[in-house]
Amino acid sequence: MKEIYSFDAVKAENFTGTLLDTLNKMALAFMISIGHRSGLFDTMSHMDFATSLQIAGQANLNERYVREWLCALVTGAIVEYEAESKAYRLPAEHAAFLTRQAGADNIGVFMQYAAVMGEVEDEILKCFQEGGGVPYSKYHRFHEVMAEDSGQSVLSSLESHILPLVPGLTDKLNAGIKMLDVGCGSGRIINKLALLFPQSQFTGMDLSSEAIFNAKAETSQLGLQNVEFIIKDLSDFHDTAPVEQYDLITTFDAIHDQGKPLNVLKGIQRALKQDGIYLMQDISGTSNLEEDKNHPIGPFLYTVSSMHCMTVSLAQNGEGLGAMWGEAMTKEYLKRAGFSSIEKNKLTHDIQNNWYVVKK
Repeated sequence: MKEIYSFDAVKAENFTGTLLDTLNKMALAFMISIGHRSGLFDTMSHMDFATSLQIAGQANLNERYVREWLCALVTGAIVEYEAESKAYRLPAEHAAFLTRQAGADNIGVFMQYAAVMGEVEDEILKCFQEGGGVPYSKYHRFHEVMAEDSGQSVLSSLESHILPLVPGLTDKLNAGIKMLDVGCGSGRIINKLALLFPQSQFTGMDLSSEAIFNAKAETSQLGLQNVEFIIKDLSDFHDTAPVEQYDLITTFDAIHDQGKPLNVLKGIQRALKQDGIYLMQDISGTSNLEEDKNHPIGPFLYTVSSMHCMTVSLAQNGEGLGAMWGEAMTKEYLKRAGFSSIEKNKLTHDIQNNWYVVKK
């Protein structure tokens, strides 16, 4: 006989608490994003207890909005409050994770994704009902936020942690090599490399005309002569990639977004010199949900996948691998693309990514 399910009142009550906590944290995500974008956290990090009028004055912002924002952060235990003087303070321990001075530790940058994803909710719901995907063009500020994200996760540790993953790579870049960044986005990474290594030649490719426009604008501003950017649909890269042209090819959190990821990887294998290196950053899923349940930012990564990574691939009639396709599937695709040597690395400060050093 089928066992009759017994309703657990304690479990239900606990879940109610979880939902209320989630509701509050959802709201705080928007307030933290506003605090980051407006510079309020940066302003308050240099102030002691101060009134909303003083804080707004220092930040050159409207006092009424600043006061309501402060109230949200006080009730969210992010900002401290003195009732008698009606003064507010951002504790140094909180500023360490909310200001631009915090560098790679600034979690405020990631809170911006809440608004970016929320803007396409209607389109995502339609995809739930009808299938298909949401193209890059629907995402307001995505490339701006992604550039700031990669500025923290990659640029901040490029010289200290990432380049040293490949022994001797810095020396080769100093001497002069040819590098290709596939899915380069706004190009901040290879613009930085082009600035650091003037003897090397750098090429960036991306589907987005908006991203390439931003990349070229920065190149011009920096006065770089050793970097070029190309708008390219990489779906047929396995056929169109130049043969053995590059000493170093990189992808930074880009392969799982592609419409035809295997074709892109085959193109990278084709374009790489025999003794070249493919350096691949991708999200640190495992390919197994039972293991990903323990990922410290698993809900965030699966949500970003649902509302961006997976759907932009499907919008290209692609596979829709999603951000959490994971290590096992990544290695499988690399082998199918023709690579024989795959070494996975983890950076101690980076809970989000795997770093693969790949050779033919």
